[in-house]
Amino acid sequence: MISGQVIQTSIDELRTITRIDLCVSDLEGNIVASTLPEEEIQQDVITFFVNSAADSQVVQGYHFFKVLDEGAPAYILISRGNSEDAYMIGKIAVSQIQNLIVAYKERFDKNNFIQNLLLDNLLLVDIYNRAKKLHIDIEAKRIVYLIETKQEKDTNALEIVKTLFAGDKKDFITAVDEKSIILVKALEEDEDYEAADAVAKMLLDMLNSEAMSTVRVAYGTIIHEIRSISKSYKEAKMALDVGKIFYEDKNVVAYNTLGIGRLIYQLPMPLCEMFMNEVFGGQQLPESLDEETLTTINKFFENSLNVSETSRQLYIHRNTLVYRLEKLQKSTGLDVRVFEDALTFRIALMVSNYMKFMERQEY
Repeated sequence: MISGQVIQTSIDELRTITRIDLCVSDLEGNIVASTLPEEEIQQDVITFFVNSAADSQVVQGYHFFKVLDEGAPAYILISRGNSEDAYMIGKIAVSQIQNLIVAYKERFDKNNFIQNLLLDNLLLVDIYNRAKKLHIDIEAKRIVYLIETKQEKDTNALEIVKTLFAGDKKDFITAVDEKSIILVKALEEDEDYEAADAVAKMLLDMLNSEAMSTVRVAYGTIIHEIRSISKSYKEAKMALDVGKIFYEDKNVVAYNTLGIGRLIYQLPMPLCEMFMNEVFGGQQLPESLDEETLTTINKFFENSLNVSETSRQLYIHRNTLVYRLEKLQKSTGLDVRVFEDALTFRIALMVSNYMKFMERQEY
């Protein structure tokens, strides 16, 4: 239902233009909005009119009108005076409020539809029927963005996203929880993942600067049918989780660039535990490795197992780096200077991060 503030604004504007006072009440006679003193209209007079068969009526020097919603009364509008002008302005106000009801219902219905679509709560036949009824294109190029904010119910971030995309009626902005904003973005036929990534970076920059909020943005794959929106949303959600686990330095994560992280994320925990036991023989590794050793290993991997370049970037002597790597080999049995062992250790680090993430999710 429309908020009382919206109705109040509408009748205030009419009052300013026409100088005719108006009042809107619900069907129980409670005043919703008014330019009249509340005590001027008696509640029992309103309820008497509600129960009458007439759609409009003059009672005690006031024009009474029923505001209909799909043929049924939703509000009562009262126009002060029994003149032709009071009647005409009353009819205009009724028409305006009825149009507002239609607009607000459509907006609510579209948001409700998109939320259910994202969560896979609709049958295929319902998707097509409701999309047609709400005038939403069934076949269109779209992509789903998931924007995670640090604060719950970040209204500033939500308003900025709405402002950025309010001009395009093909875009939908909604939420299914209190820490994220979902943007279902329509794409032009010539737009690809490069354009999608540009939108994600623009969102990140705008929200970080305007809303003063640290956010992460993830997006799924491009889809061409409305029924696939939930697929792109699930991909965006996975991308967000995978990004937190394996790519902490990235604030924009695309599902189609997740690489091996996507595979590890879908592994069952018993299989992960079995793999870690095989690699480390039951030792608490790599959790027990100190920060210096982990930094050394990660830098070594970044430089494609190049000892000279790694030692230069870490500002340590080459022999110091070799000593650290040999020490790691003694404790783990893996020589990360050898490609196969380096690959095993790299995957083990990723699996360890995934297991820790899943443990945190359980609490």
